[in-house]
Amino acid sequence: QVQLVESGGGLVQPGGSLRLSCVASGFPFSSSPMSWYRQAPGKDREWVAIITDNSVYSNYGDSVKGRFTISRDNAKNTGYLEMRSLKVDDTAIYYCMVNILGSEHWGQGTRVTVSS
Repeated sequence: QVQLVESGGGLVQPGGSLRLSCVASGFPFSSSPMSWYRQAPGKDREWVAIITDNSVYSNYGDSVKGRFTISRDNAKNTGYLEMRSLKVDDTAIYYCMVNILGSEHWGQGTRVTVSS
């Protein structure tokens, strides 16, 4: 079955960096666009970034544009989210998501805490 496993979260100081990973299995990852979302405490889930199956196109939410970079390695069935210049407001649980034939599949999330 479809499985997405995020990792790489943790505690980081403001201005720091983290790289999140999302390992996919159970479906043709190289044929699927991939997105990252996040959910901060007490807030709705927010879209962060998307990348096409062949990495030709990517796009970002306004709050992370210029600081985050989405990428993927189809040979490793893995997607990434490189986060730089982190702010306290980036504190959230981060999820990767793929949409397969109209069905959304989510990972369990990885927690990112930005605090001094």
